Amino acid sequence: MNAALSRINIVLVEPSHPGNIGAVARAMKTMGLSQLALVRPPAFICAEATAMAAGADELLVRARVCESLAEAVASCGRVVGTTARPRRIPWPVFAPREIAGELIAASADFEVAVLFGREHAGLTNEEMEICQSMIQIPTESEFSSLNLAAAVQILAYELRLAASINMEQSRPPNVATAPPTQSEMQRFYDHLERTLTTVGFLDPKKPRLLMRRLRRLFNRAVLDQTEVNILRGFFSEVEKYASPAGKKAKTDS
Repeated sequence: MNAALSRINIVLVEPSHPGNIGAVARAMKTMGLSQLALVRPPAFICAEATAMAAGADELLVRARVCESLAEAVASCGRVVGTTARPRRIPWPVFAPREIAGELIAASADFEVAVLFGREHAGLTNEEMEICQSMIQIPTESEFSSLNLAAAVQILAYELRLAASINMEQSRPPNVATAPPTQSEMQRFYDHLERTLTTVGFLDPKKPRLLMRRLRRLFNRAVLDQTEVNILRGFFSEVEKYASPAGKKAKTDS
């Protein structure tokens, strides 16, 4: 098994049909992908899923079942989502072939997650907030509906193709620039929101789309761990300065 592919996580968010999960497992195994995570799936260890898996049953047995998307991607340093339609706040969007090489290269340093949304509605805007970028499969504009397993198959093929090319250009993990995990980024965003509220820049009662736009900004920047630590240190100093004690000290001086 290709080491890069072993760190690519295919994440299905609330898939609705056991058969689709089985078909996804088959699509993954044919391309050498093995990490399947399911967020609030239906009961899927059943005859329908096994039949559609067509020999990829072990992926179903080993699949991680998660209660939330945050749990599914907590250990991942790179997260991309899939979308079939424009969104109100645009994310950087790439075709599978345009981004596959980047994801394979990133997997040398950390876990990568590729998110697939619900068959009928895709990912919500809130779920997209954790993604650094989005993937859109080019389709016929008059008929753009793709089966979930077909979408996974296309992405899996492009990832395998990129991995085979990357094998000749492999490099050691670059720990110095490794990004934080998604659980660490969530703490970063919680700290940012708290600081903005403390200084009066964010009104919790009328937040509008401020945090969503800031998440998009920082996700696009792909911060590394050192940068996150610097920014959180800055937030802490701002909070101290804006606190009642900090304001009093300023006045006294």
